[in-house]
Amino acid sequence: MPPNVYSRHSFSAAVEDSVGRLLLTRREAIRFERRDDNRNHLVNDGDTVFNLAARYFAGYTDRPAGLWWVITDFQPTPIHDPTIKLTAGSIVVIPSVGFVIEVVLDEGRVEEATG
Repeated sequence: MPPNVYSRHSFSAAVEDSVGRLLLTRREAIRFERRDDNRNHLVNDGDTVFNLAARYFAGYTDRPAGLWWVITDFQPTPIHDPTIKLTAGSIVVIPSVGFVIEVVLDEGRVEEATG
C-alpha cells in the first residue's frame, strides 16, 4: 500500500532489499521559504505542531493534524522531533494552505521524488 497522499513519505519510493523487505527511500524535506502569505504563530502553553496543523490546515483535509510534518520541515531551523514541547513565546512559521497545495503536495513533486 502506498503512503497516504498527505504523508511526508508520499515523496519516497519503495525499494526492495536483498531479503525482500520493502523500504522507503529518503525523502526531500520541505525547506523554509520567505513568502508574503506565511503566518507567524506566537506559541502558547500547550501548543504542539499537531494542534497547529489541525488549526491552520482545517478544512483542507479530513486529517489536518496529519500535515504536522509540513510545519516541522518549514521552519527556518527545522524541528527534528515533533514530540518536543514548543517553547511558549517562541514563533512558529506556518506556511499558507496555498503553499501546501501548490508546492508541498504538488503531483509533479511527488512524481519527481518517486519517479
